[in-house]
This record gives sequence, structure tokens and C-alpha cells, in this order.
Amino acid sequence: MLQVRLNDGVKMPQLGFGVFQMDDPKVAEQAVVDALQAGYRLLDIASFYGNEAAVGRGIARSSLARENLFVTSKLWVTDTGYEATKRAIDKSLQLLALDYLDLYLIHQPYGDIFGSWRAMAEAQAAGKIRSLGVSNFSPDRVLDLTLYSQIKPAINQIEINPWQQQVTAVNWLQKWQIQAEAWAPFAEGKQGIFRDSQLAQIGDQYGKSNGQVILRWLIQRGIVVLAKSVHPQRMAENLAVTDFQLTAKQMQAISQLDQNKSQFFDHRDPESVARIFKLH
Repeated sequence: MLQVRLNDGVKMPQLGFGVFQMDDPKVAEQAVVDALQAGYRLLDIASFYGNEAAVGRGIARSSLARENLFVTSKLWVTDTGYEATKRAIDKSLQLLALDYLDLYLIHQPYGDIFGSWRAMAEAQAAGKIRSLGVSNFSPDRVLDLTLYSQIKPAINQIEINPWQQQVTAVNWLQKWQIQAEAWAPFAEGKQGIFRDSQLAQIGDQYGKSNGQVILRWLIQRGIVVLAKSVHPQRMAENLAVTDFQLTAKQMQAISQLDQNKSQFFDHRDPESVARIFKLH
């Protein structure tokens, strides 16, 4: 399994499994069992997903030692602030039936993130969390948190896919030794990404699918990437991306697909923020 080393010295797998939109507890539990059996060791979860207990049951059904897993969860906007974050961390641990989390992220860049960060730092010191990070933060928000905190974020998890490549943000994160992690690498299939002819042409040279080409492209950019599926065959396919390497010309060709636009929502758009807080 490919790994990266975070700025705090912690190692994490570079290819992980996400459980977003697995609303049926039985489906989420079985997906985790199947993913771990397929070879995944990084699990990406969030309190907002509402399936931490199901994921915990899936983990419990595995024979893997805890130290061989890398488990991430995230703090939702309704739990920001010092005291609320302390409670949220303990609740996630309880639901997952774990003694510690390998990574804990502030899910959205809103609310009292500084109070949350203090609570997260204390939880890290107490052994409840190994690494701290953020999600969906623009570079200026990451820098703000970095400059006014004793602990620099280890990760920023953001939308990265061929239609939204985040070149400026990724370059900035790498300059500051903050690991970029990609959610929605397949853009949830938007704009026919699994049928795109340019990706397919590259994949044909290696006997790989469009999805495998995308995962390999992200890996070669030094990005941690999360893939999601409830189908064991697709899980195995998404892991089979270490036996080929894209050429510089192919990497450049994929870079030309960038539309530099979110396929979901703009985290700096007030209307989008209002929807996150359910103000509309």
C-alpha cells in the first residue's frame, strides 16, 4: 500500500475508502467489511454522514489489528467551538467503538474553528487523535489557522478531480508541507467522466478504466485520494492502480481537462454557506 508521511511524522495510506452517502446502516457496515477485505486500510468517515456506528461495526468484524488501520472522522459545523468539539470527539469515538482516531478534521471552514482547534489539540495530547487537519478550507483559511495556532494542520481534504484540479491550492499546500487529500475524485460521474474519450485513450494503453487513470493521476501528483463504492469488484479495481505509471505527456493531457470550477458548490459563495447551515 502506498503511503505518505504527514508533517507531524505520522504515516497514512495514500489511497483510501470513503463512506459518504451510505445512509443504510447495513450497507455501510458491509461496505467497510468488503473494503478492508479488498485491501483498504484508510477509512474516511464524518459525523455528518450519520453512519459512524455502522462503520464501527464493520471495523469490529475485521480481524485486522487496530494499528494497521487509519481511521478519519470529521467535525460538523453544528459542533464547532471548544466545549462542543470535545463532546463531538468523544461521541465519534463512542459510535465507532475506538480508543483513538488517526485523523480528525474540521469538516467545513465555518463557526468557531479556533475553539475547535484548541479542543482537538488537547485531544491529540491526550492520545485520542493522532493527527489534526481540515476539510474544504481555501488556502487563506488554512494559513489563518496555521499562523494563529501552535499546531499546523497535517491535511486539507478538498474536492479534486479532472474537472476541478485545484492546481493553485495543491501547490500552496505542498509548499507549506500540508498534505492535500482529494474527495470526489470521480466528480460523482458528472459530465460523463467515466466515458471521457481522452481518459479512455490513456487507459487503453494500460488496460485500465477511466477511474483507474484518475486515481493514478492523483497519486502521481502526491495527493491522498478517497474512492467510494459498495461493490467489491469496483473496490478491487480502484486499488489496482500501482502497477502502471502515467507519462509526463499523459499527465499534461489530463491537466488540459481542468475547468477550474467546483462540480458541487463554492465554499466561498454565501448562498452555498447558507445551505450548509440550512438557512434556506
